[in-house]
Amino acid sequence: MRKTVCTMANALTAARVLLALPFAFLMTGGGARHAALAALVLAAAIATDVLDGALARRRDTVTAAGRAFDHAADCFFVTSGLVAGAVRGAFPWILPILVATAFTQYVVDSYWVHGGRALRTSALGRYNGILYFAPLGGDILVRAGFPGLQPAVTVLVWVLVVSTVLSMAERLWAVTRPSRRAPGSPAGERGDPPRR
Repeated sequence: MRKTVCTMANALTAARVLLALPFAFLMTGGGARHAALAALVLAAAIATDVLDGALARRRDTVTAAGRAFDHAADCFFVTSGLVAGAVRGAFPWILPILVATAFTQYVVDSYWVHGGRALRTSALGRYNGILYFAPLGGDILVRAGFPGLQPAVTVLVWVLVVSTVLSMAERLWAVTRPSRRAPGSPAGERGDPPRR
């Protein structure tokens, strides 16, 4: 039973990966018809994201591999949609580039720098991961006939650019902080006490 639930959760995550390319195609179109279909695909992707985690947690089948697959699926789906929107001119290219770079840093930091067996999450990174879906939904609404939302979508995009840079800087700071205490570093030479 446990194995079946784990397989079901992973199947939901895999469905999100399969939805990414059709969603990207629909995000390149400018009309209301493309927007309506993109809304359906986005809703299905969000549903799989909510259900796979809920299913795994309820049956206590959460694994490090399953969590990594879930995060990778989210990144692939969101980045594909943001790239497609950037091709159309709806988003600045900096956002999908930062999303992909932040996820790469997240994986490298978790598995190689810290040698962990699971992803090392942060509060800001978690909020960013959720909010990356919002510009996609906002752009769909703009194309569906609500152009008055465009300024809010633009502000949200730039807030996410800033928060992603801050999240990456926070993770980099956490990695480099121990080296500042090492012998030979300015802090180590002065005998500065470590900060908590």
